Amino acid sequence: MELPRLLLVDDDVELVDMMREYLEPEGFLIDVAHDGLMFQRADPAGANLIILDVMLPGRSGFDLLRDFRRTSNVPVILLTAKDSDIDRVVGLEIGADDYVSKPFNPRELVARVRAVLRRTGTEGKGAAAEAPPPRLTVKDVALDPASRQAWRGGETLDLTSAEFSLLEILLRRAGHVISRDELSSAAFGRQNGTKVDRNVDGLVSKLRRKLDPDGGVEERIKTVRNAGYIYALVPGAER
Repeated sequence: MELPRLLLVDDDVELVDMMREYLEPEGFLIDVAHDGLMFQRADPAGANLIILDVMLPGRSGFDLLRDFRRTSNVPVILLTAKDSDIDRVVGLEIGADDYVSKPFNPRELVARVRAVLRRTGTEGKGAAAEAPPPRLTVKDVALDPASRQAWRGGETLDLTSAEFSLLEILLRRAGHVISRDELSSAAFGRQNGTKVDRNVDGLVSKLRRKLDPDGGVEERIKTVRNAGYIYALVPGAER
């Protein structure tokens, strides 16, 4: 069966290589463009899905998408370094099917690609057509990796992308200590080492408040000194 073809459009060569490394083993054919001219030459209308950076040299991703939508309905996921509601709204209004903010977790990008392909009817091609991952549940907390939604006691949790990715790895390895480096990689993708501890600690703090907004005697996510964090399955986990 024919494999879905993705067109990656970003002037960050290192980032494009990283995306290719994650997407090709998932059963996608990858084409690459680094600016508007290369985008036009790469036959974008022949792709199954386009991942398009907003901040490109010369013509922006918004300009390319606006023109592209006049002649093609190929699904487009926008990449933006700006965590701004305005950018998201503009992108969706001019025809984007989804958006991912940088820095992003590569696993989230794969999940977003699959979700858009399912919505647009392209999931039936090649290795990308597989059953969605099952819902993960640990006591009263559950998450759905396919839709990237999470619940506590049946109530929906309003999580950012990084918070969801952090919760996912903690639940998958509940009862086991996970280092800050591993948590940082899961939540943020590649990061500068000097920022890892501070960013992970801040993210854990935010996630704790969302899981238990009223506080509580026992914390779900325990700090393990000089080691990392653990999602506690029983009271009294090491601290």
